[in-house]
Amino acid sequence: QVQLVESGGGSVQAGGSLGLSCAASGDTDDNYRMGWFRQAPGKEREGVAAIYTGGGATEYADSVKGRFTISQDNAKNTLYLQMNSLKPEDTATYYCAGGRPTLAPLLHPIGYNYWGQGTQVTVFS
Repeated sequence: QVQLVESGGGSVQAGGSLGLSCAASGDTDDNYRMGWFRQAPGKEREGVAAIYTGGGATEYADSVKGRFTISQDNAKNTLYLQMNSLKPEDTATYYCAGGRPTLAPLLHPIGYNYWGQGTQVTVFS
């Protein structure tokens, strides 16, 4: 089992920046892939950014390319998401996730086995 705990959410004006962190504990070797997902009220959970923990390859949703950066510190078992140039449409609950090897698309929630509790990000105009 893997436990994931997010931190760093909050409220920010449009155009501003926020950084999220996700601390992993437990059987962290299970995390072949890790990702950030978000869910706004009345909408489906969507993949924002993800990374293969071994090789470091990343993938981003088109809506955040050039604005968000996913990174990891394997020594600290921590995943990060740096969010710049935030827009009101980025407002959502953001979740950290980890997954075992699978053929599922990297940004699809079905490819993940472990989830954090979520942290709220609100961007106001």
